[in-house]
Amino acid sequence: MAYKKSDRYDEALTDKLRLNYHDILTGIGENISREGLQKTPERAAKAMQFLTQGYDQDPAEILRSAMFKEDYSEMVIVKDIELYSLCEHHMLPFFGKAHVAYIPNGYIVGLSKIPRVVDVFARRLQVQERLTIEIRDVIQETLKPLGVAVVIEASHMCMMMRGVQKQNSSTTSSAFTGEFRKAETRAEFMNLIGARLH
Repeated sequence: MAYKKSDRYDEALTDKLRLNYHDILTGIGENISREGLQKTPERAAKAMQFLTQGYDQDPAEILRSAMFKEDYSEMVIVKDIELYSLCEHHMLPFFGKAHVAYIPNGYIVGLSKIPRVVDVFARRLQVQERLTIEIRDVIQETLKPLGVAVVIEASHMCMMMRGVQKQNSSTTSSAFTGEFRKAETRAEFMNLIGARLH
């Protein structure tokens, strides 16, 4: 079955979430009948479904839908992929950029599929460390390349808005397989994602 993007909402789930958001707003002391909040529970219900739609998508199928035989065996990098996710601890956003590389081993993949894979995993309740590994592993298992590298740089609202309230902090996580475990290859990747080539 081919990968298809969908923004449809489950009506039953929307209604259930709408009631839950209604209770939350009432519970914090808001007046749910005031003009600005009348449609907020439904909007929030649809937003939550959009932000977690990755649970209904298969990242391996996305990659398989655009795999092509090719003899190219040098590093392929897609960098500065914007990502937005919700941390599973406080359900607050974290956002930043992912840098993904692989070294083909008989197959390449359509370049747009790598950002789509990032989105699938980001649109689930996440922690940055697991997100990094999940992206790496699905590319390694599906394309079977000579190596995969993933680096994510993100800012976490759970650190910026609450808790320690460190507005200028960011977190970097990385995961490597195969050839990228070699210091020379990893260094080349890190240099390229930091370079201004355009």
